[in-house]
Amino acid sequence: MSATTMKELLEAGVHFGHQTKRWNPKMKRYIYGGRNGIYIIDLHQTLRLFDEAVQFIQGIVENGGHLLFVGTKKQAQDAIKEAAQQCGQYYVNQRWLGGMLTNWPTIRLRINHLRELKRMEEDGTIAKLTKKEGLKLAEERDRLECFFGGIKDMPGLPDVVFVVDLKKEALAIHEARLLNIPIVAVVDTNCDPDLVDYVVPGNDDAIRAIKLFCTKIAESIVELKQGDLKESDMVEETDESEKPEEDEPSLDVIIQARDKADSSDVVAAEEQVLAETGVPA
Repeated sequence: MSATTMKELLEAGVHFGHQTKRWNPKMKRYIYGGRNGIYIIDLHQTLRLFDEAVQFIQGIVENGGHLLFVGTKKQAQDAIKEAAQQCGQYYVNQRWLGGMLTNWPTIRLRINHLRELKRMEEDGTIAKLTKKEGLKLAEERDRLECFFGGIKDMPGLPDVVFVVDLKKEALAIHEARLLNIPIVAVVDTNCDPDLVDYVVPGNDDAIRAIKLFCTKIAESIVELKQGDLKESDMVEETDESEKPEEDEPSLDVIIQARDKADSSDVVAAEEQVLAETGVPA
């Protein structure tokens, strides 16, 4: 995995927080300031904390542990699924069902039923049933696949969970905390960072921001599994650390990012946040 850069974070709109009247005071230490009624997240901290989170996840996977990606909001669904599949881990990108972690034995029974339905389809058992019965089982299979497809091969409880949007995934966070499962999460300015073990301050609404975090995590796991820690990446990270003026622009530059952005997606990300406040873009 190539080192995450300030430029990537800026282009993805990671620095755009929520409107200033919708904030959690506990996030104050991760906020640089405000602009046009929205908070600007300190990306220097994001870079450092995300790197620490990725290293923690790598350590878990390296020791045979499993990662569960969780993101059920529309903006996160595709990125969550693609990242998990890319690195051979697991995901929940539809509605989180109560007990997915705390009542794992029951969930596993539903997963086994899903496997049985798939087997019946493959060996022609369903085809021998009446049309009505066949359709009923097909609908049940699709419903189970929707909710459990991303965890049907998970051997047991995950060893770490990566979450996008603490408020949306409050139930998942609650269950993970009850079971003492470490939590890595993208934490926006309206969330409580004390709920997670590894805080990654950032925009949890912009599609590009979510995809960036998910992709980087997936790439780090793939790289780890392949044992392909290229020397070029190590040199690149060293070079970047020696060039703070290029890869670590001043926070004033971050505040002016929208005016200098050449990506319509970056502009759209900010306008989405500004729209919540009624402030003209």
